[in-house]
Amino acid sequence: MSQYFEIHPENPQLRLIHRAVEIIRKGGVIVYPTDSSYALACHLGDKQALDKIRRIRHLDDKHNFTLACKDLTQVAMFTKIGNDAYRLIKALTPGPFTFILDATREVPRRLLHPKKKTIGIRIPGHPVAQILLEELGEALFSSTLILPGESKAMNDPFEIRTKLEHELDLVIDAGIIESEETTMIEISSLGIEIIRQGKGLAPMLD
Repeated sequence: MSQYFEIHPENPQLRLIHRAVEIIRKGGVIVYPTDSSYALACHLGDKQALDKIRRIRHLDDKHNFTLACKDLTQVAMFTKIGNDAYRLIKALTPGPFTFILDATREVPRRLLHPKKKTIGIRIPGHPVAQILLEELGEALFSSTLILPGESKAMNDPFEIRTKLEHELDLVIDAGIIESEETTMIEISSLGIEIIRQGKGLAPMLD
């Protein structure tokens, strides 16, 4: 049975954030709000929790997994980030963007795209996500909460709890979030390319 925290979307209660951090550190799978949708998350090094997220979403190993980071310092730990990429990510974050970059050895192999050895990176702009990452002090494994057979992420935390309460350890309710895909930008030796236009606007790449 999952716990259920109602956390203010603009002024998050720190005591509830600390309890959420504790649940993550103990291997829990949580649902938390981002600036584009609700997402599943777990501790980066917890294989069991990651496998549970894979089961909930029916994901295979060809899925592009994502790390939610609090800042560019964390991004640089997990990705091979050059000057152009650094400047671009700095200009666009925090915000509704996912960046696909070559991963460093800090990323567990089970999270890498099997052929490309890439990882998705997000610095979400939602205040709850930001303070959660700040207090955790580590990157989170994160996956948009799109259930099998659906095309859009779930946006109602009460409905999320009703459907998934036996599979989750915590649902953070920060109100209804109108789900929209992030804009996905691939950064590689071949250049920088928008591979999916979503909520985030990057006029410098037009």
